[in-house]
Amino acid sequence: MRAQSTARRAAASLLLTCICAAALSACGSKQDAVSAPATKPFTVMLDWFPNADHASLYTAIAHGYFSTVGLDVHPVVPTESAEPLKLLAAGKVDMAISYEPQLLLARDEGLKLVSIGALVQRPLTSIIALPSAHVHKVSDLAGKRVGTAGIAYQATELHTALRVAGVNPSSVTESDVGFNLVPAMLSGKVAATLGGYWNYEAIQLQQMHKNPVVIPIDHAGVPTYNELVLVVRAEEARTDGVDLRAFLQALTRGEQQVRANPAAAAALIVKANPSAEEKLQLASIEATLPATLPSEHSNPYGWQEPAAWATFGHWMFTQGLIHSDPNSAGLPPFTNEFLPGQGI
Repeated sequence: MRAQSTARRAAASLLLTCICAAALSACGSKQDAVSAPATKPFTVMLDWFPNADHASLYTAIAHGYFSTVGLDVHPVVPTESAEPLKLLAAGKVDMAISYEPQLLLARDEGLKLVSIGALVQRPLTSIIALPSAHVHKVSDLAGKRVGTAGIAYQATELHTALRVAGVNPSSVTESDVGFNLVPAMLSGKVAATLGGYWNYEAIQLQQMHKNPVVIPIDHAGVPTYNELVLVVRAEEARTDGVDLRAFLQALTRGEQQVRANPAAAAALIVKANPSAEEKLQLASIEATLPATLPSEHSNPYGWQEPAAWATFGHWMFTQGLIHSDPNSAGLPPFTNEFLPGQGI
């Protein structure tokens, strides 16, 4: 079995090397030990306010792992979720944390961006309901009102889940509740929501003793994808391989430290975001840890599975969310080139 796993990894690495050689012609050399005599500023725009999903970043900063490799990393909080990729493309920040679907949408609009690593390896987005709504499976949503965050691709995810469950999407009433997903359920305004995370809103409700029903979207017929990815400009992926490799080396050390001491990581998140509840952040970190590593354990932290990217990108294309299939010729939407142990 180990020989087969090694062979699969070798084949995947060879494939991605060829892709990078064609599209990211100067990705950089394979040197994992990176250091510099002085640090350079490096701004990272978050996808949202500091939370458990960013534990490895804040831990790496606190422990000096970035400064060791020559980077002075500063997280920046966006004012709204569509902002990070736009500001990244405009050259205002060096990196953005975003969502795989959001990246594919941005690229479809012409933004020359590429993902260099995954923070979370699978979807966090879920269908969530309280027991009083009598929703135990997707088919129970027929004839009910579902609250969403008003994000187009999440509405499409809901429609896919409904069709897979044999429910006509027109039989379900959708309400845009923005980010008030939990209040909408608690008030009875909606029977269920799609847009909350199984590692956040679901845990929040559980800590309130509400015992929510949680159906992750990749368990409901939607192809799996990386919920959170690290995005850079394609030009920097061609020219700044040393800095990107250094960043991912330090981030990997941060992730290892989070695993060693989740409570300390939670405290760092609360320090960065005093409005966050430490109990919720710690529970979220512990719940998320299994989803931060690839399913094939021989692959490094941050690994992005080529087959999953291809399948999800094709799904977005067939659903009419994007105008061209990301698998067609052109700049690939992701690369594993800069991850520890990868590259040429």
